[in-house]
Parts: sequence; structure tokens; C-alpha cells
Amino acid sequence: MTINQINDQETEELSGERLDSSNTTRKKLVLIDGHAIIHRAFHAVPETLTTSKGENVNATFGFTSMLIKALLEEKPDYIAMTFDRPSPTFRHEQFTEYKAHRPTLPDNIRPQFARIHEVVEAFGIPIYEKDGFEADDVLGTLSVQANQQGVDTIIYTGDMDTLQLVNEHVVVKVAKRGISEITEYDEEGVKARYGFEPDKLPDYKGLVGDKSDNIPGVPGIGEKTASKLIAEYGSLENVLTHLDEIKPKEQKLLREYSEQAKQSKFLATIVLDVPVQLDLEACRPEHMNRDKVLAIFRELEFRTMVEKVLSLFRQLGIPSAGEDSETSNGYERERA
Repeated sequence: MTINQINDQETEELSGERLDSSNTTRKKLVLIDGHAIIHRAFHAVPETLTTSKGENVNATFGFTSMLIKALLEEKPDYIAMTFDRPSPTFRHEQFTEYKAHRPTLPDNIRPQFARIHEVVEAFGIPIYEKDGFEADDVLGTLSVQANQQGVDTIIYTGDMDTLQLVNEHVVVKVAKRGISEITEYDEEGVKARYGFEPDKLPDYKGLVGDKSDNIPGVPGIGEKTASKLIAEYGSLENVLTHLDEIKPKEQKLLREYSEQAKQSKFLATIVLDVPVQLDLEACRPEHMNRDKVLAIFRELEFRTMVEKVLSLFRQLGIPSAGEDSETSNGYERERA
């Protein structure tokens, strides 16, 4: 498959969608969970997508499509990117089996991480990451700092763990099926799904665990029981304090695995005080480097994205008069 064979319908959807501007006076920060979106993109776009030189670009294409879509739809005042670091985190030090079961990355995705960093740099988007912490921790910390500066946050991710960050000023948008289907979670959305407040999710995972992260929880405690217990008692600690009020079967399990439940909650809790500092001025979309973006699009042969990114340039006031048609024609000549 070549770049020109990518699904036309998806291309039209990505370029044509718009959202009305918010009536709120608070400004808006978009945070993107880089690794989570890369993995979604890799599995959403056919692995056969390559350049004419044979370079695999399916994850890069999908990631860039979502990035442009987020910028066009959200029209954010600020945007930033987070990535996981390759070094172990404090969770690995606490629990050696944390995420230990995850398979190694496919060979054809590894080189694309560097390419995606090039794309992010060309778009002028600052990257926040910190050794010893996960991207989720950085996302949580940045959202807290944004709120302290009077800015609302929208988090784009493929990871349901971040739903615990949802509050009055934080919304999470989760890429579910590939990168084209996005589910938005505000406070009511999380409560409708789980039956309790967003910040109680770590308590819930202390009971049910999380298979994707290899967090054990309490064996024998299922989702319905866990939701009921957290909704009724409010926290894992309060559940353990009132064991005498709980059914004998669950009571026995909770007594036996109480320490494991506490550890599981610890592992599932996103840290909100990572030593990073949000620089809103550096996060302005206007810092995008037009020439770098078009140059890397040309190198990656992302011809179907040109019109979308030119629309983005116009939205941000980046292009000068007459440049759009000239650039588009240049790509048309290359295509011919």
C-alpha cells in the first residue's frame, strides 16, 4: 500500500470536522499522550503503508492525522505532548511484575518513534517527559498546573487509566477503535460508566486490578462487586474498615488480600506532582514551523494531509498570501 491509497473517507472526515468555539472564558490546553496514540495509530493504519523508498509510516501517518484533527477541532490556546521514558518507573521499583507481561514492540514500529518526534518538533509542540515516571503522571501534573493557571485541559489518549484525572476542568478523550472513534469523558461520563466519581478509580482498581498493567487487585472480586463497594464506602480504605458489614465471601477475600489491594491502588494512582513545569507560552500552536512541517510531509509523502495542514496554517494565521495554492500545486506536480 502507498500513501495515496489511504482511505479517502477517513481523510475527508479528518479535514472536514469542526467544533464550535466554547463559550467559557477559560483558555484551553490540549495534552496528547504520545505513546498511547502511537500504539493506537499503529494498529489502526495498515502496516503495509510505506513511502516509495520502503519506509514504514503507518503509525506516523495515523499519529499525524490525529494531531491535525485535534488541532482543527479543538482550536486550543495551548498544546503539549507527553511521552513515556525507556527507564523503569517508581512503580517497577515497587512491584517488579508491573507491566512485565507486555510483548516487545514490533520491529516496524520502533523507527517510527523517531519520525514522530520529528513531526512533533516541526509542529513546534513542547514534549514533557520525566525519568522514573509514566506519561500519565506527567499528564496529571500538567493538568493540575494548567488549572492553577486558570486553563482547562483536554487529554487525548488511548489509556482509560487517565479517567481518574477528569474533573470540572479536565476532560479525557479516548481513542477506542483505531484512531477514528473517540469517546469523550467528563465527570458525568465517568460516573455513568463506573457508578462513582473519577478520583475513585484507583480505589476501584485496587479491588479489580488491571490486566493490561499486570496489577493484581483482589482475586475473586469482579467489576460489579468492586463498583458497588466503592460507590457505597467511597474508598478502598473505608471498605477495609467496614469488612464486618460485607458479605462473608467478599469479606474473606478482602481480609486475605488487603495488602495486595492497597499496593494495587498505589500502582493505579496517577502522581500529580512530577517535577516538571508547564510553560504555557511555549505551548502556543503559533510556534509551528511551517517550512519544517511541509518539508517532513514531503519527505514522508503525506500528500493527502497537505490540504488539512494548510487549513491549519490558515486557522493559526501562519501562511502568507498566495502560498497555499503554490504549495498545493507543488504536491500535485510531485504526485503526477
